[in-house]
Amino acid sequence: MAKFSSSYDGWLRVVPEHGMLIRQREKLGLSQEEVAKKAGIKLEQYQQYESGDRNISSSSFRIVNAVLTALGLDMSAFDNGDYVFEPLPEDDPLNQLRGKI
Repeated sequence: MAKFSSSYDGWLRVVPEHGMLIRQREKLGLSQEEVAKKAGIKLEQYQQYESGDRNISSSSFRIVNAVLTALGLDMSAFDNGDYVFEPLPEDDPLNQLRGKI
């Protein structure tokens, strides 16, 4: 479970909800269909969360909990915003600006 660490000294980027879902699903090697089945929701509904057409955080508690559990994510960490930031990859052009601005 990746959490934001205040000890990271590089650049951070904001990860939208749908990006966090995609990243975690791919990290686990699951298909969208597998996540939807584990969460007990329709595939089309899960696809809307990943596409950004629907926000997971505005869904019912049951749905949010089911999807996050299917992805191995912690509900309280999600609620606290712990999945919102991630370090920029080393090859990102913004990293070349470190220390210059």
